[in-house]
Amino acid sequence: MRIVGLTGNVAAGKSAVAELWRRAGVSVVSADQLARAAVKPGTRALARIEELFGPGVIRGDGSLDRGALRRIVFRDEEALRHLEGIVHPEVRRLRDAWTEERRAAGAEVVAWEVPLLFETGIEDQVDVVVVVDAPVSVRLSRIIESRGLTEEEAEAIMEAQMPAAEKRRRADIVVNNAGTRDALASRAAEVLNEIVRARR
Repeated sequence: MRIVGLTGNVAAGKSAVAELWRRAGVSVVSADQLARAAVKPGTRALARIEELFGPGVIRGDGSLDRGALRRIVFRDEEALRHLEGIVHPEVRRLRDAWTEERRAAGAEVVAWEVPLLFETGIEDQVDVVVVVDAPVSVRLSRIIESRGLTEEEAEAIMEAQMPAAEKRRRADIVVNNAGTRDALASRAAEVLNEIVRARR
């Protein structure tokens, strides 16, 4: 089984590629989905977060108040490191269990959709790294339109990430997403076929 690491900076289009691959029958797991599952009510990770950050980060229904937690870690790098120390190992455990289930089921190819693939140092755990990228101006417009942010806010989000050029340099395959949805669908299918052929 080949494991594909699918990554790219904000608004580049990696989630669109992930959805196109899902429709083509590929099992795709999202790091964001796993991070949400890792801190569901009743989990050990959520209990540790409450212990560390206090009851103010827990909603009345027992779920994590992401906004409250974000406000704490946004201003405090050490707090962010503590949070990552709780959540990342749990995400890794869930992802490994998911991957082994797919392996046991005989899947040829699976994909991990991970925005911080390089930043968390897990590129060596996948067989092929696919980076989705788009020009800065295109990504900026997409963030402003989809999230209702100001240009300054959108630029701040983009600047906080690893430069796209560095991600392209470290990729095995780059998907350029500067054009239409149809062009992206065509390129995503081409890349998937290339990965499946290489596996066989």
